[in-house]
Parts: sequence; structure tokens; C-alpha cells
Amino acid sequence: MYGILKRLFDITLSALALLILSPVFLFFIPVLRFSGEGEVWYRQKRVGYKNQYFYILKFATMLKNSPNMGTGSLTTRNDPRVLPVGRFLRKTKLNELPQLVNVLRGDMSFVGPRPQMEVDFLKFPAAVQARIYDARPGITGIGSIVFRDEEKLLSSPGMDPHAFYEQHIAPYKGALELWYQQHASLFTDLLLLFLTAWVVFFPNSKLHFRLLKGLPPAPEWIA
Repeated sequence: MYGILKRLFDITLSALALLILSPVFLFFIPVLRFSGEGEVWYRQKRVGYKNQYFYILKFATMLKNSPNMGTGSLTTRNDPRVLPVGRFLRKTKLNELPQLVNVLRGDMSFVGPRPQMEVDFLKFPAAVQARIYDARPGITGIGSIVFRDEEKLLSSPGMDPHAFYEQHIAPYKGALELWYQQHASLFTDLLLLFLTAWVVFFPNSKLHFRLLKGLPPAPEWIA
């Protein structure tokens, strides 16, 4: 029953959101077309439901050849590959709006584990890889909330971002997503949607650690 209600919620809300937010799309489409490299949409292959691949849709925010430049699949704070308009879109998370189409199509849900590129998916422990996409990937979720400022975490002077991600971020992010699998419900989803909006306005808030019961203890570098 939860799965059916969740899908009905996704279809209804994504269709309504696309209608209401159409002026935002109509504003940014020409802005992106006539700035940067002239790209509006960004499509990328991601791991999705039951570990099947799909193409995620976003507003273009970075140079087209970004995956083959600099830190590759990882984005750091003040990353030079991010275009000026893209910097605003990423900071406000407006670059994620086109994923409403993915939700309407059934590739994604509003709430779930973030869909990873294969190279990052393979950094999860094997137990996490086997379970993380038992739920459809989401526009937001516990991993997105806790790691809202992941770019900052990967930008410390002298840090190897790839090593830090593989040794620290991936295991903890995986543990968070397994927590979601164990606690998934409509109430949890609504609470995570509320917390997503909350951290947009209060980015330094740790309210999620107080409201969500049983979360894996936060490591020192994130607490």
C-alpha cells in the first residue's frame, strides 16, 4: 500500500509542480541558452531503481566536458568548472527542478537515495550496493539533507577529495540510505521533504539529527 500511495503522491505532486513552476523554466531556458556554453539541459547516466540505469535530467550548470576535467564526478566549493549562472542554480538547488520530469516518468521519486554515477556507486560497501536502490532514487532524501554542503567537505586545503569521499563520505552516506530503507513510510517521506526545505533556509541546522530517530551517529567531520 505504501508503494502505491507513494507513486500516486509522486505523479500528482510532480505534475502540479511542473505546472506551477513553468514560469521558472521559461525564465532559465533562455538565460542558459544565451550564457556559458549555451547548454540548457544536462543528461547523465545514473544507477536507479533495482540498480537499473536511467538518465537524470538537470539544468546545465557546468562545462560540458566537466566529467573529464579536474575532480571528475566530484564537485568542490568554488569549482572552476561551474558556470556563473550555474553557481546560483546549484546554491539554490534550482538546477534539480528538471528532475520533476524523471519523477513523473517513474525513474525517480521525490524522496529516496540520491542516484549515483556508476563510478561513485561502486565506492559504496557491497552491502549498501545490494540494498540502496530497493527504493526509487529521490530528488531529496536523508543523504541529500545531511550532505547538503558536500562541496565544502571536499574542499579542505591539501585534501584528496576522491580518497576522502571513498574512505569517509561513501560509507556514512550508505549507512544513512540503509536507515531510510528500514524506516521508509509516508510520514518519513513528508518529514524528509520538510527537512529539505528547512536546511535551504537554515543550512547550518542539525534539526534532522534531533527529529529522525535511529540515525547512524554523525562522525566528527560532519557534526
